[in-house]
Amino acid sequence: MSNPHAHLVPKDVEANLAFRKELIAFGNQGIKEKATLLGMCAEDPLFYVNAFCWTYDPRLKVSTIPFITYPYQDEAINRIIQSIDSGDDLLVAKSRDMGASWLILTVFEHRWRFMHGQSFLVVSRNEDYVDKAGNPKSLFWKFDFLHKNMPGWLLPNMTRTRLRLSNDDNGSSIDGESTTGDVARGDRRTAIMLDEFAAFEATDGYRALSATRDATRCRIFNSTPNGSANAFYDLAQKPDIKQVRMHWSQHPVKADGLYRDSTGKARSPWYDRECLRCANATEVAQELDIDFAGSDYLFFEASMIDALVAKATPPIVRGDLVFDPMTFDPKEFVAAGNGRLKLWINPVMGLELPKDRNYSIGVDIATGTGSSNSAISIGDCLTGEKVAEYVNPKIRPDELGRLAVALGRWFCGMQKEAHMVWEAPGPGRNFGDVVMSAGYRNVYFRKNELALNAKAGAVPGWWPTKDEKRALYGEYRRALNAGEFVNKSVDSLRECKEIVYTDSGWVIHGRSLATPDPSGARENHGDRPTADALCWKGMKGRSAQKVADIGMQIGTLAWRRLQAQQRKSKRSEW
Repeated sequence: MSNPHAHLVPKDVEANLAFRKELIAFGNQGIKEKATLLGMCAEDPLFYVNAFCWTYDPRLKVSTIPFITYPYQDEAINRIIQSIDSGDDLLVAKSRDMGASWLILTVFEHRWRFMHGQSFLVVSRNEDYVDKAGNPKSLFWKFDFLHKNMPGWLLPNMTRTRLRLSNDDNGSSIDGESTTGDVARGDRRTAIMLDEFAAFEATDGYRALSATRDATRCRIFNSTPNGSANAFYDLAQKPDIKQVRMHWSQHPVKADGLYRDSTGKARSPWYDRECLRCANATEVAQELDIDFAGSDYLFFEASMIDALVAKATPPIVRGDLVFDPMTFDPKEFVAAGNGRLKLWINPVMGLELPKDRNYSIGVDIATGTGSSNSAISIGDCLTGEKVAEYVNPKIRPDELGRLAVALGRWFCGMQKEAHMVWEAPGPGRNFGDVVMSAGYRNVYFRKNELALNAKAGAVPGWWPTKDEKRALYGEYRRALNAGEFVNKSVDSLRECKEIVYTDSGWVIHGRSLATPDPSGARENHGDRPTADALCWKGMKGRSAQKVADIGMQIGTLAWRRLQAQQRKSKRSEW
């Protein structure tokens, strides 16, 4: 946008203070002079901020300092104004202490001061953070601070009450709310600011997204990252939302002495000192690096996942499996560019798959309400490769069960059906009922994984405890790192960065704590990495005896004897 007067304001502190003194004296001369300055302020927000606004930093000897913007702040102010004018949502992802809240509030205050009929709402996770007298952390304290340090002739006639600031001259207003209740629902606003949005309680964040959507065309989401279990993370992954990134390296003081380490990462003496002060790498990622993945306590090392993603490949073909609705027997694979079934193996004549091997299927089941994905992962026990993936957030557990049976009979290999492992609690119960009712028996049965002689029980499906879930993901991580399990799915590998440690020691998919689905408790959440880990659990140990490994030809006496031994072993396991 155009800033016709900003160039007149010196950015050197001493020169800026002298310039401000001259402007105030000029404005005090009379109505004409005052009107001239008011007109310049109205036309150019950057002139207004740098010539008349002050900010606060208690770490300095003199805590009240002139608000002199850096170039990255000039750009951010203009981007905020553009979003309000065009009616677009804007996500501001920032390092800590970059002045983002002050910038957004100052834009709101400028429009409140100089434009008629504007209506703004500022939201934080706690009402004290919105408006509490004497607390510099509160948003309205910053409005009060701006007005306290302005010349009287620059201020309008206004009314200040708790959680509200009214301009009595032009009818504009600024209100404040916390996230308790349905914030802004049924309201109408010029723009809404949601401050430190990643710090909102997960359910509050999603409720705020829903409630504010129809209240304004422009929502400004301002925050440092805080892992993946929140609505701010979801927004940051959307390619269509406009974003402003305010990284510490854009700050001239923090970036003084900027250099690159051996990995190419930007560092500076200031950054090095701050890293030493941080408790751990997660705090560095959250407070300094704008690193959404690193701001969680990740179970899978990000560097390992990035290296595997670089080696991943698109599926050979996508499509859907057609199967008999009564018997669930596979009938035809129909290739389609938007099909949900991805294959890294090419069926011959529409349905034929290699028969000289065994396959394993891992399934993680969601409720089917759209809040999380149900996922099926299929692996080749001979090669260790993941050969198929099915993901759908809106398929019911019983429908998923029918599809899994059909897939298991398609990927039968040397057996009647593939070995299947699924997570049993929650919607897994409905899924398992369908599988077992269909007469499918090559399944994993519950056992005590920690026992020295872990024998299978009579309950189908895998049941997670804190230790068993950690062991499941741990073994899967080891297999990925060792190249024993080859996962070619980019989406599945990237989702590993959402598997995190909780404060209570669980290893879970971080998004399961943030689902907006009222039925979406932790046990009702599905995801790709869990399906992959269960697939590997079924594959492990099943690759010791393979026809291709020992050179047997299908149909020979040795081959039939091996089949009989494997069936006997399988019956014993059942």
